[in-house]
Amino acid sequence: MKKIFYALALMVVITVNSFAQQTEKKYQSLWEGKLKIGAVELRVVFKLYQNEDKSYGADLDSPDQGVTNIAASSASVTSDSIKVEIKRIGASFAGVIVKDSALVRGIFKQGSLNTPLILKQVEKLTEVKRPQTPQKPYRYNEEDITFENKEASITLAGTLTFPKGEGKYPAVVMVSGSGPQDRDEALMGHKPFLVIADYLTRNGIAVLRFDDRGIAKSKGSFATATSADFATDALAAVEYLKTRKEIDSKKIGIAGHSEGGMIAPMCAVNSNDVSFIVLLAGTGVTGEEILLLQTELILKANGSPKEEVEKSIKQNKLIYEVIKEEADSLIMYNKLVELYNEDVSKMSEDEKKKPENSKDMFERGAKQILSPWFRFFIKYDPRPTLEQVNVPVLALNGGKDLQVDPKQNLPEIEKALKSGGNKNFKTVELPGLNHLFQPAETGAPGEYAKIETTFSEDALKIMKDWILAVTK
Repeated sequence: MKKIFYALALMVVITVNSFAQQTEKKYQSLWEGKLKIGAVELRVVFKLYQNEDKSYGADLDSPDQGVTNIAASSASVTSDSIKVEIKRIGASFAGVIVKDSALVRGIFKQGSLNTPLILKQVEKLTEVKRPQTPQKPYRYNEEDITFENKEASITLAGTLTFPKGEGKYPAVVMVSGSGPQDRDEALMGHKPFLVIADYLTRNGIAVLRFDDRGIAKSKGSFATATSADFATDALAAVEYLKTRKEIDSKKIGIAGHSEGGMIAPMCAVNSNDVSFIVLLAGTGVTGEEILLLQTELILKANGSPKEEVEKSIKQNKLIYEVIKEEADSLIMYNKLVELYNEDVSKMSEDEKKKPENSKDMFERGAKQILSPWFRFFIKYDPRPTLEQVNVPVLALNGGKDLQVDPKQNLPEIEKALKSGGNKNFKTVELPGLNHLFQPAETGAPGEYAKIETTFSEDALKIMKDWILAVTK
């Protein structure tokens, strides 16, 4: 059961359920290092300080994930060691200071993860370069807003940007990919939706981006929601835009990334107020098909042996069959346990001791598999919905996207639109771009944080030109 799946948004090690508060502290020392998890490298920073009683405290940053100031529950510093525990994320670090150096060699633990980590003391933190991230003051209007999803009885929070000056503007609602996302779809220091909103708004298109339900300032429960629920959130955003005097209510569209590209067609067929949709790495086949190929491509890109790739695919197929066949959660869980036990029984004693094969790791995976979202996603086929879409459609996919493969999905999107009689659509495969629309070498998720570009200028221009053309 190791490597159950890669979700459409990269699963990462350091996660928090809310955004850490920025606090002003006088840090005594700064320590930087890199966590290596498979082919993925994540930078971590421990920032140590002393309290009034001379006891130590610490904050943890994960710069590549855009996470700062996760408060440690305890910290200790001696002449030869540093120990930090962060109960909030179930993590800890214990290391020995290398004599006559600015290095600490230790072990970082989180859940079943147990990996070496070398920290180096620095005077100044390494700057994360994200040159596309816009800086204030902006050349357009920006408002933090809230709106109601009356169907779900929740309040959602977001940001509306619109050009300065009189007039009514076309508008786009941004819908994020899978996993808990804030309004900027922040990931590994990148803020794709902020970059997209800035570019489009500077070119005469208003943009509403919002926090997923239950995330940041939005209310509701993320854990119990499915893609169909998120579609009602997006339509609530459309309803809000219709009330704004700055927006042309006849020219409101939805642009969705990854899972959001699956949600946008749902919205288009359930509302007459959606006048166009943009699918960014959108899906054209079932979730099961997406994840099976995704797993294969990413494992190969990470250099996994052929037999390991084949084993993972075989295991995942068995898991997905359980999801499709069983509706009862308890029966489903028991069948997953049977699969896990069967897999473990075939392992050597050394393999059984590996963290990724632990019962704890299985329980984590099973919890995600049993979630309403995952069960819906595996079985959902977007093609019947795409056949009903009668508004203009732009579908963009990166040629090196290993998470939503363009060769698998773009032809199916086009086929479904044609089958339904839609004559106003455009599909484009953009060479060299990954799942986040960054210029990439291999397209593997491990590259995301290392690439300075947040979102391809070519993709931005295509979006802008197409939206202005269909809304003129």
